[in-house]
Amino acid sequence: MSSLVRKALAALVLPILLLLGWEWGVRAGLVSPMFFPAPTAIAKALLGMAESGRLCVDLAATLSRVAAGLAIGVGLGLPLGLLMGWKPALRSLVDPTIAATHALPKIAIYPILMVLFGIGDGSRVALVALGAFFPIVINAMTGVRQIDTRYFEVAESYGARGFRVLSEVIWPGSLPLILAGLRLALNGALLLGIASELLTAREGLGGTIWMAWQTFRTEDLYASLCITGLLGVAFNGLTDLLVRILAPWRNGERTTD
Repeated sequence: MSSLVRKALAALVLPILLLLGWEWGVRAGLVSPMFFPAPTAIAKALLGMAESGRLCVDLAATLSRVAAGLAIGVGLGLPLGLLMGWKPALRSLVDPTIAATHALPKIAIYPILMVLFGIGDGSRVALVALGAFFPIVINAMTGVRQIDTRYFEVAESYGARGFRVLSEVIWPGSLPLILAGLRLALNGALLLGIASELLTAREGLGGTIWMAWQTFRTEDLYASLCITGLLGVAFNGLTDLLVRILAPWRNGERTTD
């Protein structure tokens, strides 16, 4: 059995045991189904959402907002972070502002975004973009700063300047930390996307969670939370795949049999 299969099976053991214990607790009357519906009831609700088409609508709405906000946040944060790590003067100018705004709770800024972009998808995408911007800009900057200065000296001794330094030294040297920042950006974008839908959206996983809470349909609430959790797992798997493809030299792990 391959190590990948063993890891996958090991990762499933604890969730399966928890689900079995949860199901048994509900059936035995030890857990209130009103607040903690049985996993089988949640699965039935999830199947009903899929058959009605509601799940596809919610997923499409949430993922479109997350994708748009992620593209904006990463598109702005990645080049800024690389330049901040490369140019000390720019870092001294911009870093205090980044540090101050990063400390602000993003959901607390949401009312300002609604004033600027309206109560529709514009403000939701802007909030998601903020959630993606800070992890990528900080990790990109840190990734450049941790590159040994000898690499820059060697590149300059061979006449490399400007774009060649960026493409041949800065980009490959900072890529592992950039991908780590992308993982944080994906999770932050999903979190804030769901949060914005909880407050103002009718369509989307967050909107369904809020409506299920208001109508006390706890099975639908837990079903939507399960889908959100699976999206988080999928995003992490995507970033792991990108590491394997783009930075295979940093993918080694020490294993013991």
